[in-house]
Amino acid sequence: MSAPLCSLTLHLPDESATESLARQLAPLVSGRDTGLAGARIHLQGDLGAGKTAFTRALLRECGITGRIKSPSYALLESYKVSNLYFYHLDFYRFSDSREWLDAGFRDLLRDDTVVLIEWPERAEGLLPPPDLLISLAYAGEGRDATLTAYTARGQTWLNAIVPPPSVAPSPRQAPPGAA
Repeated sequence: MSAPLCSLTLHLPDESATESLARQLAPLVSGRDTGLAGARIHLQGDLGAGKTAFTRALLRECGITGRIKSPSYALLESYKVSNLYFYHLDFYRFSDSREWLDAGFRDLLRDDTVVLIEWPERAEGLLPPPDLLISLAYAGEGRDATLTAYTARGQTWLNAIVPPPSVAPSPRQAPPGAA
């Protein structure tokens, strides 16, 4: 995989925080805010870490109605809103890194579609780099989400979904101009 451009780690105390993160990202990947629709997002994390919960929230916010199933057994669930296609893939059941190629999934990896891949590490580096890699890890009752941008598009999303923190003097520092 290419070198990451930037990374950000957020603590998500509960599932609603995970869903909120997905809702912030949805208008960016769907083109609603940017005019440029499409995304390649890879999701990593242990079983139950929130990959599917994140994906469902993102798809809902992008306008998908009806049941949103996990593709654990089917490997692929596809959706369409207006002229935008969404592909949710799950590579968990792959035992060989080339299975995703044999299944014909390479044709789905277009810049004008939204592709969300759970368990991308099962493809052992055969996938093109994602715009954004989201790694979810258990952290007490919540999760830590590390978002890593591998493209300029992903970097733009990171800048948009998390505003830079405001700089405030710590309690031990004197305010500017104080003697």
